[in-house]
Amino acid sequence: MSERQVNELMIEGRNAVLEAFRSGRPVDKVFILDGCQDGPVRTIVREAKKHDTVLNFVTKERLSQMSETGKHQGVIAYGAAYEYAEVEDMLALARERGEDPFLFVLDNIEDPHNLGAIIRTANLAGAHGVIIPKRRAAGLTATVAKTSAGALNYTPVAKVTNLSKTMEELKEKGLWFVCADMDGESMYRLNLTGPIGLVIGSEGEGVGRLVKEKCDFAAGIPMKGDIDSLNASVAAGVLAYEIVRQRLQK
Repeated sequence: MSERQVNELMIEGRNAVLEAFRSGRPVDKVFILDGCQDGPVRTIVREAKKHDTVLNFVTKERLSQMSETGKHQGVIAYGAAYEYAEVEDMLALARERGEDPFLFVLDNIEDPHNLGAIIRTANLAGAHGVIIPKRRAAGLTATVAKTSAGALNYTPVAKVTNLSKTMEELKEKGLWFVCADMDGESMYRLNLTGPIGLVIGSEGEGVGRLVKEKCDFAAGIPMKGDIDSLNASVAAGVLAYEIVRQRLQK
């Protein structure tokens, strides 16, 4: 799937991209013509770094392929369809509801349909928020919003620079983390109650090594069929509802 199909919120041209940054609109990624060094482009690079936006330097051919207007002036950005939340907002939501925090942590989820479906599941399972990394992740595109079936209006999503550092900080606040892993202990044998973060990776790559090392347990979903893995959003749903079941029993 091309980036154009994934994210309808494409911003083209130097002034339009600069204006997006200056207006405070969330920008997920910026693509800049490699080797372009003039004043306006340098300003865009500076703004992108200031906002910790992912920067990609690409060829003229790549920009032309991505462009919808043909007037990109060497700069194309992707703006988020929704505002990002802070991790603290999620903990505040848990306190407000009088519940133990329940967060989803997503690593390597680059398919916007998977991300949207997981946000939808997180909302229905009563989770307080979803945390994604700045890199190797789909942003809050219009496709994600549509696939979430409205859940993005209610479930906070935070984008963090370093997932493992964020997990460390949350551990200090009493959370523990369970990672979805084919080789993990059966989820039915684990105690999944209390303040918890459910860590989900992509089907292909799974959870990255550094993030996995921060997890307290690995939970496996019993597989009875002839193939060896579930779609990431389905795995998230199965594990989330085991957490829900255990919370209700408690």
